[in-house]
Amino acid sequence: MEILMSFCYSRCALVRRLLVGSLAITLSGASCLAQSPQNWEGDTTEARFVDNLLQKMTLEEKLGQMSQIPLNQKEDVSPDERILKGQVGSFLFITDAKEINRLQHLAVEKGRLHIPLIFGFDVIHGFRTIYPVPLALAASWDPAQAEEAQRMAAKEASAVGINWTFAPMVDIARDPRWGRIMEGAGEDPYLGSQMAAAQIRGFQGDKIGSPEHILACVKHFAGYGAAVGGRDYDSSSISDEELWNIYLPPFEAAVRAGSGSLMSAYMDLNGVPATGNRFLLHDVLREKWKFDGFVVSDWESVKSLTTHGFASGPQDAAVRAVNAGVDMEMTSHVFRDELAAAVKQGLVQQSTIDEAVRRILTAKYRLGLFTSPYVASSRAETELVTPEQRQSARKAAERSAVLLRNEGRLLPLSKSLTSIAVIGPLADSQADITGSWSLATHPADAVTVFEGIRKRFPSGTTINWAKGVEIERVQPSIFDPQYPSPKPVLKTDAERDAEFAHAIDLIKQSQVAVLVLGEAQTMSGERASRSTLTLPGRQQQLLEAAVATGKPIVLVLLNGRPLDITWASEHVPAILDAWYPGTEGGNAVADLLFGDANPGGKLPVSWPRSVGQVPIFYARTLTQIPNALDTRYWDGSSAPLYPFGYGLSYTTFKMDDLKTESISVKAGSKLAVSIELQNTGGAAGDQVVQLYTHQRSGTASRPTRELKAFRRVSLKPGEKQTVTFALDTNDLGFWSPQTHRWSIEPGPFDLWVGADSSATQHTTFTVLP
Repeated sequence: MEILMSFCYSRCALVRRLLVGSLAITLSGASCLAQSPQNWEGDTTEARFVDNLLQKMTLEEKLGQMSQIPLNQKEDVSPDERILKGQVGSFLFITDAKEINRLQHLAVEKGRLHIPLIFGFDVIHGFRTIYPVPLALAASWDPAQAEEAQRMAAKEASAVGINWTFAPMVDIARDPRWGRIMEGAGEDPYLGSQMAAAQIRGFQGDKIGSPEHILACVKHFAGYGAAVGGRDYDSSSISDEELWNIYLPPFEAAVRAGSGSLMSAYMDLNGVPATGNRFLLHDVLREKWKFDGFVVSDWESVKSLTTHGFASGPQDAAVRAVNAGVDMEMTSHVFRDELAAAVKQGLVQQSTIDEAVRRILTAKYRLGLFTSPYVASSRAETELVTPEQRQSARKAAERSAVLLRNEGRLLPLSKSLTSIAVIGPLADSQADITGSWSLATHPADAVTVFEGIRKRFPSGTTINWAKGVEIERVQPSIFDPQYPSPKPVLKTDAERDAEFAHAIDLIKQSQVAVLVLGEAQTMSGERASRSTLTLPGRQQQLLEAAVATGKPIVLVLLNGRPLDITWASEHVPAILDAWYPGTEGGNAVADLLFGDANPGGKLPVSWPRSVGQVPIFYARTLTQIPNALDTRYWDGSSAPLYPFGYGLSYTTFKMDDLKTESISVKAGSKLAVSIELQNTGGAAGDQVVQLYTHQRSGTASRPTRELKAFRRVSLKPGEKQTVTFALDTNDLGFWSPQTHRWSIEPGPFDLWVGADSSATQHTTFTVLP
C-alpha cells in the first residue's frame, strides 16, 4: 500500500486497516483514533492536505471524484470496480449502513489513494421519521422549528451513513400549479431567506463535520420556481430586477449560512440552461458571493445540455458545464467519458479540473471522512423512529398547521363526543400523510388522522371511517412504483355510489364529521404539476353532500400546495390546513382538533380563489389604479381567498400602540419598532407579528408591501407583551433596474405591523443618506 500524504493520514489509514481487516464493515464512526482534520492545524493544514493529495491523482482519478453514481441504475461496470479504479467520488440512493460501510471500505482500504466516498440522499423533510413538508415548516413562521426539524432529520440520516443531503430547496414559487412548491418556503424572499439559513444550520450544525449532522446542498440555482405555466422542468423567463430582488436572496442567505454545496437547476434561465450558465455559477456564486463549497448538477442536467439545444453533443455539454462552474456530475457520466479528451484538446484547462476536485476533497475533509469514514451499524438499529423523533415530528406538525376558518367556534371539538365520522380517501392512508419526498420512510410508521382520533377516545365512543371516494393519479409519478398512490378497489359505478352513500350515512349517524381531503402524496412534488387546483376526483361532491346533511363538518386538508376551496370557505364552518404533516401527522391533527394544541401557523403563500388568478402574490407593485383589486377581472375578484401571512387561532389577539424610536434613520443603521400584543381570548396561543414596509419613491417602483421582520409569540389568556423589532435598513435595499446595483435609497417609507400582509397598524419613517 502506498505511503500516504501525511503522518496523521498514514496513522489513521493504518488504524483503519487493523480494525477493518477481518470484519471491516461494522466499525464505529470513531474507528480512527486521531483527531478530526478540523482540529489539527486549521485551514492551512486543510489546504496542504488537499493539495498534496491532488498532486498524486491521475486525471482519471480526478474525473472520478467529479462523478456521482446512483445505485438504482444499471451500468456496464460494477460499482465495486468503479471504486477500485478511482472512477467514482459519490454514491446516491444507498440507505443501508452495512452496504455503505462495505463500499467505503473498498474506497478507503483498497483504492489507490484511499479517498473516502460521500453518500448522498434526498433528506428533504426527514429520513425515516418524516416531518412536515418544507412549505409546512415555513407555515410555522418559526425558523428555530425548521432548524430543529432538519437537525433531527440529519441525526437519522447520519445514523445509516448518509453524509450529504440535497436540501434545502429555496426556490421562490408563486404559482401553486408547480408541484415542487411544497419543497420550498413559498412566495416571499425574506421568509424564504430566514427558512433557508435555518435549514442549513439544522443540517450542518455549528460547522461542516459536526457530529450527527450532514452536508447541506442548497438547490436549485436559480429561478426553477418560476417555471412557465407552473410546468415542472419548463424554462424560466425572469427579469434582472426579479432575479436579484426575489429569486436570488434565499440562495445568498443559504450561502452566507455556510452551505457546503449547491445544486444547479434543470431549466433554461432567460435562454441559458442553469447547468451551463457561467453568469450564475461563476459571476454570482463565486465572484460576488465568494462561495467556497462545491457545485453538483441536478439529475442528468449536464447530459441534458444537449437536449436543451444548447450543447452540440456530450463533449460540448461536459465542457460547457465544467467551464461554467459545475464540479460534480449527478448520475449521467459525460464528465467521466468526455473531459479527459477535452483537457488534452485544450477545451478545458487542467486548473479548472483541479479546482473542482479541490472543492470536493475539501468538503470530504471538513466532513471528517478521511479520519472517520465508517458509521457504527448499531446507530441504524437504535436511532430511527425513536420516541424523541416522534415527539419532535409531532410538535413540528402542530406548529405548521394553519387554521383557515372556524365559524361559530366549532373547533376545538368537545372531548365528550360519543360519535365521530372520519371520512375521506386520505383519512386512513399511511402512504399519503407523509407527502412527497418521503423516500426512506416505512408507511407503517405513520399515524393517520383516523388513527390519531381513534386513539384519543375510550372504546365506548363510536368512531367510524369510510373513504367515500377514491382518488389516484392517472399518470405515474417519479416515485411510482415504490410509493404508489392508493389504488381504487371499487370497480363499478354501483360500488362507487354505494361507498359514497355509506360515507354520508355515517355522517348522518354521527355528532360531527371530520373530512380529510386533499391530494395523494404523488400529486405533489417533482413531476407533479397540475393544470387545476380543484380537489381531485369526486372529493368536492363528497364535501358538498356532507354539508347538506346539516351535521357539523370539519375539513382537514392534506396537501402540498394551495387548493381551490372557495366553496368550502363559504359553506364549511371549520377548515384546518395540515399540509402533509409527516409520520406523527395523525396525532398532531387530533391534538389540534381537540384543543390539546392551538393552531398558530400562517400561510407562506397567498391562497388563490381559483387557478385563473395564478400566479398570485402579495408583493405586487402599484399601477394607475392602485386599489382596484376587485376589478382586475370582470368576472371575479383578483384578491386572494386568504392573504399571505394569514392564519387563525382558538384565541384572539389585539395589536396596538405601534411606535418607532425615531421618525428617521440613517442608511445602514437599525430602527427600533415596537407594538403592544395582547391575548384577548380564553386560551393560550401563538400570534405571528409581521412587519411590512413600502418605499414610496425611488429609482424603481417598489412593491406595495414587503415583509421585513416577523416573530412568533406565545401568550397566555390576558397576557400582554411589547414586541420590539430592530428593523435593519440593509433589508430595505434593493437591486435597481436603472442603476444596475444594490443600494439603500433614501426617502420616506410606510411601515405596517399586524397579523398578515393586510395589516392596518401603520406609521412612517424616513431613511437618510
